[in-house]
Amino acid sequence: MNRKTRAKRDAPADTPRVLISIIDDDESIREGLTGLMQWLEFDVATFASAPEFLASPALSASACIVSDVQMPRMTGFELHSRLVAMGCNTPTILITAYPSDAARARALSSGIVCYLGKPFDTKQLVQCIRAALASRPR
Repeated sequence: MNRKTRAKRDAPADTPRVLISIIDDDESIREGLTGLMQWLEFDVATFASAPEFLASPALSASACIVSDVQMPRMTGFELHSRLVAMGCNTPTILITAYPSDAARARALSSGIVCYLGKPFDTKQLVQCIRAALASRPR
C-alpha cells in the first residue's frame, strides 16, 4: 500500500476537498500540475485561458489559483486585477517562463502569494500552495 492510498483511507469521510484551479495556455503544464495536485490529494480544475476560468463555476469554488503570466486574451496579472475588482480574494500564485525582478515586485506588492519562474522546483510550488491555503479567508 502506498502513502497516498493510506492517507485517503485514514482521512475522515467528511474531510472537505480543496479545489486548486490551474490556468495555463500550455497543455503540458496543465497536465503536469494536475498530476502533482492530484498526488497531493487536491481536487483540480484546469483552464486554457483566464476568460474560460472566469466563466466557470470554479471561480467561486477555488481555494487557490495557479496561473501562467503570459497568456493570450488575458495575462495572469490582468486576471488577478479582475479578481480583486470583483471582490474575489482567492490566493493566487503566478508562474512564468519570463521571470523578472520588476514583475516579481509588482506581483508581490499586488497581493500575489508567490511568483515562480519556470521551470520551478515542485517543492517550492507546494510550499506556495500551502502558504496560499493558510492565508485564505475562512
